[in-house]
Amino acid sequence: MSRAAPDRRTTYHHGALRAALVDAGLALADDGGPDRVVLREVARTAGVSHSAAYRHFADREALLAEVSRRARAALAAEMRRRIARTDDPRGRLHAVGTAYIDFALTHTGLFRTAFGAHSPTASDAADEPADDPHHILGQVLDETQAAGLLDPKLRPGADIAAWSAVHGLAALLLDGSLPTTRADIDFAVDQVLGLVNRGLLDDPARG
Repeated sequence: MSRAAPDRRTTYHHGALRAALVDAGLALADDGGPDRVVLREVARTAGVSHSAAYRHFADREALLAEVSRRARAALAAEMRRRIARTDDPRGRLHAVGTAYIDFALTHTGLFRTAFGAHSPTASDAADEPADDPHHILGQVLDETQAAGLLDPKLRPGADIAAWSAVHGLAALLLDGSLPTTRADIDFAVDQVLGLVNRGLLDDPARG
């Protein structure tokens, strides 16, 4: 009597499957954006059955929400790496902006997944502030205020203004509305971040 072919699907210890599914979702998102994050494809990539994926995520939206959160965490980590290179508040604010643009251009799929697939809510940011790019921007703006560079009267809403400017530039670059040679990108980034700087921070020349 012939034996049944062995099941070659991957097995995981309890709890490891959820992490494997999220990692697979991140890889698919990085490759093709939020549309690639489908439970069946994620399960196949992780090497498990479709039904096994449903033990950890009720539906695609639940999985996509977690992948979106992890994509924002990846951006936040890059922002933290950049700002760690300088103690200058102006330089740290500039680093936040350049990290955001560079991440959008080099990890476009993750970037689109981070903000286009499952918009973070106020409770999301409150639950895991260290993983939230908006929280990091707020910290850096608070540093500029503490250093006397940002007028306290301008602090409310400063994060909205700065984020809107930089995210808008990222969207224009990704959608092909602006030239995308390296020189053109650098010029556009300098113009937008310069505008944010002049609009929010005190100019030492005026002191």
